[in-house]
Amino acid sequence: MKKIMILYVCLLMLACSKPGEFTSPESVANIISNGTRIKSGTFIPTSGISGAGMVNIYSENGNRRLVLENYTIEEGPDLKVYLSATNTPTDFVNLGNVNPATTYLIPDQIDLNYYNHVLIHCQQYNHLFAVAELTN
Repeated sequence: MKKIMILYVCLLMLACSKPGEFTSPESVANIISNGTRIKSGTFIPTSGISGAGMVNIYSENGNRRLVLENYTIEEGPDLKVYLSATNTPTDFVNLGNVNPATTYLIPDQIDLNYYNHVLIHCQQYNHLFAVAELTN
């Protein structure tokens, strides 16, 4: 039993990943106060998940940043923020680990008219937690 528990802990540690290359420790308040909101959406949790919040995309100094606002969602392992072409994780860009204190840089080549959904997705168990459709 002890070996099984150690194996389980090791697997959990390996499943955790580093923040994505698009995350930034920039102050969310700074982005909100200095940027111009260009897209927004409201999260709708999937069945069996509790949560709420907004996602906003701001343009500031030539950069586009995704910000989670008034965000609360059930805890889960390996939760990621995806920009997605649909409300499912089939055609997406992984912006990094979920962290409401982080802003997510959206690369210039990403077309927000095509990637018009934000998903909160548990990558480890392939489980969708919440979806927000982006509008102007």
